[in-house]
Amino acid sequence: MTDEYCIKGHPTQTVDIHMHLLSSRARFDRFYDRLAIRFFGRKLGADPAALIADPYRAYCDTLLHRLEESRYLAKAVLFGVDAKVDEQGNELHRDPTVCATNEDLLALYRRAPDRIVPFMSVNPLRPDALERVERYAEEGCRGVKFLQNYWGIDTREKRFEPFFRKLADLGLPLIVHIGSESSVRSHPENEGLEMLEGPLRAGVTTIAAHVGLEYSPRHPIQALSKNPKHFGAHYHRLLKMLKEHETLYADISAILTPVRARALPHLAAQEQIHGKLLFGTDFPVPFTTVLTTHDLPWRRRRELARIENPFDRYVETVLEYFPEENPVWSNYTKVLRSIYEAETVS
Repeated sequence: MTDEYCIKGHPTQTVDIHMHLLSSRARFDRFYDRLAIRFFGRKLGADPAALIADPYRAYCDTLLHRLEESRYLAKAVLFGVDAKVDEQGNELHRDPTVCATNEDLLALYRRAPDRIVPFMSVNPLRPDALERVERYAEEGCRGVKFLQNYWGIDTREKRFEPFFRKLADLGLPLIVHIGSESSVRSHPENEGLEMLEGPLRAGVTTIAAHVGLEYSPRHPIQALSKNPKHFGAHYHRLLKMLKEHETLYADISAILTPVRARALPHLAAQEQIHGKLLFGTDFPVPFTTVLTTHDLPWRRRRELARIENPFDRYVETVLEYFPEENPVWSNYTKVLRSIYEAETVS
């Protein structure tokens, strides 16, 4: 990694392009929730008791603290998810875990403006969607997060063209979920690569989340298979599209979950598209460095598992496949130009 992309003088520091804010309405009151928190909480760098007692406060404090102490992460792109609404803007569903508001996001950003890069989430079905985009951009949001598969919308529809033109005019990059979804109720017909057509046509810098990897819990053997033919058609087609579209990128968020880690060796060999890949974790999605499907030696897996900071543990694992000179660590400057051009000038 060249000095041009270094932050704070550390040669391997980078930006996490894909991190979620927890909803301030989240509660972990069910027995299953409490069990899961006690199992995963410490691995995610949090105090399980604090998460159960006051989830939102504990989550925000943990996120900022772990970012501050990280050897590798200089900043994190953070976002919530807008609610599912009808065409009149009436709220139909608001997931109690992932649907953090833009207002909560901006409040946390003001606590740590040197660490957080806020991306708004605006459902384009809202009658005032364009006004919301302008307002949140003025308040500091640097991009947009779409979960159209949760909202149940087809981004190819003509009625969304003004929305995407607005993003292009404001220079706001857009993260679009592509591939299988397990965190929220999803409409599979809205998970495909076709969902990239609308924003790309409007000239939006578009990021396909999770490299489009697919899996089905109904076919566990295939879901964990390291054979590339089981990675899904979206993944293979996306690799080609990255070469065809100048404004298209893909993030590798959640790549350390078992159903996606299997693709790491194959993806690491696709050097022709590494200039289009962005590092991301999908925090707080749990991951493991030991019981997973990548092909690292057992001893190295155990060494990685002992790294306390969850972000550093994630980065060091990915470094096994994408060494520090790989462009995946510096490509964030291509999609967050407004931030880094301003820092260069100052």
